Amino acid sequence: MLGTLVLVIASGYAQAPTLTAHAAPPTPPRDISVAPESNTEYRPDMTAVQTDSYSISTANPVSTAAARDVLAAGGTAADALVTAQLVLGLVEPQSSGIGGGGYILYHDAASDSVTAIDGRETAPDDAPDTYLSQISATDTRTPQPDARRSGRSIGVPGIMAALGTLHAQHGKTQWGDLVQPAITLSENGFDISPRLATTIEDNAADLARDPEAAAYYLNPDGTGKKTGTRLTNPAYATTLTSLKLGGPQVLYTGKIADDIVARARSNHDGTTPSSLTTADLAKYNPTVKQALCGPYRTHIVCGAPPSTSGGVTVTATLGILSHANLSAMKPLKVDENGGVPSPEAVHTISEAERLTYADRDAYLADTDFENLPDGDYTKLLNPEYLAQRYSQINPEKSMGTAKAGTFDTDHARGEDQPEHGTSHISVVDSYGNAASMTTSVESAFGSFHMVDGFMLNNQLTDFEATPRDDAGHLKANRVEGGKRPRSSMSPTIVYTTTKTGERGDLYAVVGSPGGAVIPQFVIKTLVGILDWGLDPQQAVALPNFGARNTPDTGIGGEHPDIGHSGTATPEAHELIDGLTCRGHTVNLDEQSSGLSAIVRTRDGHLLGGADPRREGTVMGGALPEIIIRRGQPQPRTVRLEQPSACPRHPGG
Repeated sequence: MLGTLVLVIASGYAQAPTLTAHAAPPTPPRDISVAPESNTEYRPDMTAVQTDSYSISTANPVSTAAARDVLAAGGTAADALVTAQLVLGLVEPQSSGIGGGGYILYHDAASDSVTAIDGRETAPDDAPDTYLSQISATDTRTPQPDARRSGRSIGVPGIMAALGTLHAQHGKTQWGDLVQPAITLSENGFDISPRLATTIEDNAADLARDPEAAAYYLNPDGTGKKTGTRLTNPAYATTLTSLKLGGPQVLYTGKIADDIVARARSNHDGTTPSSLTTADLAKYNPTVKQALCGPYRTHIVCGAPPSTSGGVTVTATLGILSHANLSAMKPLKVDENGGVPSPEAVHTISEAERLTYADRDAYLADTDFENLPDGDYTKLLNPEYLAQRYSQINPEKSMGTAKAGTFDTDHARGEDQPEHGTSHISVVDSYGNAASMTTSVESAFGSFHMVDGFMLNNQLTDFEATPRDDAGHLKANRVEGGKRPRSSMSPTIVYTTTKTGERGDLYAVVGSPGGAVIPQFVIKTLVGILDWGLDPQQAVALPNFGARNTPDTGIGGEHPDIGHSGTATPEAHELIDGLTCRGHTVNLDEQSSGLSAIVRTRDGHLLGGADPRREGTVMGGALPEIIIRRGQPQPRTVRLEQPSACPRHPGG
């Protein structure tokens, strides 16, 4: 199926696309519900990168190169994650860093096991359920200047503890050697990328509120530092040197922990302080759990269990879609940028997502505190239940807003909670191990509080600020001391299946940033690879689409086929018209995913794709990196199980 191999390296940043689509209004202000972070220019016509032995993709080429060097020197996937994260915290600090948290899915080739490490942040032990909605029992004002920008949004950072646990179990390279590349870059400096510069500019006013952040990111006149500016971070180098010598636990005890707590509890400029203590940091532990796995077509798809909702949402959605003939709903067009999905496919997938997001919003939270529905969240994944949910999908009409499934609980049904940006790393090493890690400080630059060269998260705003509904029933995802807020992060590893239906060989590593719409990005990519036969670059480049539990169905307007250079393609018109005909409210806002996917081919090579919407790259070895210039699979006509009154492409 693949065409001739051509030595072509895609480089540079493409001209920024102009958002247009059929009957589309002028570009509205960015909607963080679908675009949690600033986009960079869409890089069109990227092609899949084939490597041999090992492969890694991160959101920034500097990070990717540093982690690739670790793999080249014999490091494991676990080793590569450590270096990649520490470098990302320097070159992409708006998205992730040691002041944040995340989830790791790890495939260990020797034991043929897949485990999940929960490095999500936790609330301070003494945080009441009104922690985000009022200053105190006697002062009912909201935290100042708001929940995010106050100290109340800052949770105990979890990612370094998670990486420390992972390295202790699966690392091969000395810890200090993994930290050194980030130290060297911090001291010698790096050039600000276009995406970082744009995000600084977008958030300059908030960065100015924090003295350390202002001095680092802004010019003396208050403007943001620009693309290409050489930036050094000696404070971060000092912090990393402490981590190099003392290990990841240094973040949780001693001077750095004291500094984190002091910054979080500061009332500088009228900021409402956190109740975070050094004891909260000292007691933090990541949790190691079995991965959450479920069948889809001829594969097994594994994700992370709660506290993230991502694994459940992806698994449940695929369970619903397993009843649909998506292979007959091929894209209307297939090209280097993925092409344009059919309205029938987008309708079916979006409806399934509405159903699973309804359940997510109602029932999912940190299972150490809540395990709904009826004491067992896995009831949301019961095959009979998912078949019943599929039966609620009308092929001719969108449900708009879905109702959560009915289970025996006296808890309030939660609400859709906006989430923001993150970063993602996918890696396969030369030993056959693989890792998928999604990592975050939540919003761009987190809480805007900077300490010792790194940003502190605002992850606690992923809790619902109001703990009860109008009837007085408690919500599952409310604030509680020591609790992890619900997340949508969806690190994913895919396996083949054996003849007996059991988990077989490693097949793919997938994941994305993107806040509450992460599951949609991952599902789109999996369907592209597993149902439509796209290669990983095409699958991640494909227009983002999907729905949370709202009438809006998002179609990423940044995609060249949807609106690049001022002209939507005929296929885009057909897609939008077909969805509108079925009652969808089509949202064409840009969607800032940062997908990556690595697939093991039948001949044992690795084929990787990086999201053209961000600055990510795929690198690896030991063969020379080759860009695959492929022959294009042909779109198929749609064969609907029921006749449709809506327009379909010819032959459908």
